[in-house]
Amino acid sequence: MIIRFILAALLASLLSSWGGVAFAGEVRLAVASNFIEPVNALARRFQDETGHHVVVSTGSTGKLYAQITNGAPFDVFLAANEREPQRLEQDGLAAPGSRFTYALGRLALWCREADGPETAKRCLNINTTRLAIANPRLAPYGQAARQVLAALSLQDALQGRIVSGENISQTYQMVWSGNVPVGFVALSQVLGQDELMGAYWPVPPQLHAPIAQQAVLLSRAKGDAAAEAFMAFLQGPDADAVIRGFGYDRAGGE
Repeated sequence: MIIRFILAALLASLLSSWGGVAFAGEVRLAVASNFIEPVNALARRFQDETGHHVVVSTGSTGKLYAQITNGAPFDVFLAANEREPQRLEQDGLAAPGSRFTYALGRLALWCREADGPETAKRCLNINTTRLAIANPRLAPYGQAARQVLAALSLQDALQGRIVSGENISQTYQMVWSGNVPVGFVALSQVLGQDELMGAYWPVPPQLHAPIAQQAVLLSRAKGDAAAEAFMAFLQGPDADAVIRGFGYDRAGGE
């Protein structure tokens, strides 16, 4: 009798535990490479607050877009631009009305031989031997870097010395490893790094088109509690504090 009671209690406990898990869901994010550190911080906070599990996949915006159009099982797309989320919406692959700007990106010029912002800025000149940028065909930060070179009248002079990474993370790795001495990276990648080799120059936003990074709920996840909860969380005050802490602005300058 006692054994039967103990078994019944254990079974009730297990069912209670399983019942709690049943209410927690999973949200799969496709995230532009520049946003990997902020999204990891956001995911931890979201998981703590809601119990929903977050799975993050990263890459260039162009490659992630191609994966989504080919049926990759993502729920939310955090791009580094506006174009791809708009295209998904137009093609019926994103939930109507879900698209919004979650961050305004900032570009930085990182120079391993510099000792401050002004010397980092001077690393970009007609004598620069090699310059790393993200592939402008795939990565919006690469497009912005090209616009900066054009604005500074350096595009033609440096054309043969540009080394392209597939995405902004690869570009960062090129400079970090010392394979390339100077490179355009996301400000969030170098901001606040005490042990950063060299120094960086925060590129004035007026030298390139705004890097409006948009999020969209994919059609396959419409009605999914975890995915919709993450979209709401991303627009809230907790996410705002995290995103600003990594050097991004928010739409409207709020």
